[in-house]
Amino acid sequence: MSATWGNMLKLTVFGESHGAAIGGVLDGIRAGTEVDEQYIAAQMARRAPGSKLSTPRSEADAVEILSGVTNGRTNGAPLAFTIRNRNTRSGDYSQFAVTPRPSHSDYPAGVKYHGYNDFSGGGHFSGRLTAVLVAAGSIVRRELEKHGIKTGAHLIRVGNAEAERYDPQSPSLCTDTAQSILQQIKDALERGDSVGGQIECAVCGLPVGLGEPFFDSVESCLAHLLFSVPGVKGVSFGGADDAPSAFGSGFNDPLAVREGRIVALTNNAGGINGGLTNGMPIIFTVKMRPTPSIFQPQKSVDMEKMQDTVLNIKGRHDPCIALRAVPVVEACAALAIYDLILSDKNQTVL
Repeated sequence: MSATWGNMLKLTVFGESHGAAIGGVLDGIRAGTEVDEQYIAAQMARRAPGSKLSTPRSEADAVEILSGVTNGRTNGAPLAFTIRNRNTRSGDYSQFAVTPRPSHSDYPAGVKYHGYNDFSGGGHFSGRLTAVLVAAGSIVRRELEKHGIKTGAHLIRVGNAEAERYDPQSPSLCTDTAQSILQQIKDALERGDSVGGQIECAVCGLPVGLGEPFFDSVESCLAHLLFSVPGVKGVSFGGADDAPSAFGSGFNDPLAVREGRIVALTNNAGGINGGLTNGMPIIFTVKMRPTPSIFQPQKSVDMEKMQDTVLNIKGRHDPCIALRAVPVVEACAALAIYDLILSDKNQTVL
């Protein structure tokens, strides 16, 4: 099992949803970087469960730093941290050893690991592990902000409800959630169902030329980390969704000089040309599936009897995982951008 990501900045995640703790090891972050624990706690609170429209599982999600920080700043050693799991109910998941949940990792993971996988709460496959991404991302995100690089995301679609998109020329980096979107989640919850969602994210203040073609393009690095988030089924940049039906005359981004600098008059490229940043805000969207755990009968199989059956899932689950994934997407963007900057010898941003 591979649980390490990154090039110059490396993040290793560990733990299971219902284990004693989850955590991470962040290696490669520059010595002397301030670690603002209040800022980290604020970001963790945005992702934390326990609200009326999320899983009722309540976790403090307190980040305990074990190493790599001295007097509030990184000391050059690997930065290790844990997040304790204190509100687990593993008994809710015992049936899934025999009857796998549809669209979960239960069946393929059981085959891959010969039945030794931890299926309680999804084990290592659980969205619970995204708390580690938020904690690690908060550390580098705070540092990027000090150098004028800002990241913001918001839900733009849930079910049939949509919110306004960013202005490509001047993203507001709004993180508010539209009331119509919240109502869609509430309706799904009341039906014992779930609903998918789409998140839009913008990264502003980046220099021109960040990234490497072919395999370390900005899109490649962002997508690699974003597709590691449980539930993500699609990532697109700029106007990619409209590109198949567009013509070059309308899709190209004309260049102009404004206030002494070169800018694009539109941003269909999403801030990236040839895999490199072009000075415009990076704008991308993440599409997330509905939570597969729902409180309605679902068709499954009894693997011991090798026959069809009907599964009734118990436990505590999010009616819309996209709602709590907004800070996760922001954290992934920060981690990927920080790694790209460290990997580029021509960049002096940090």
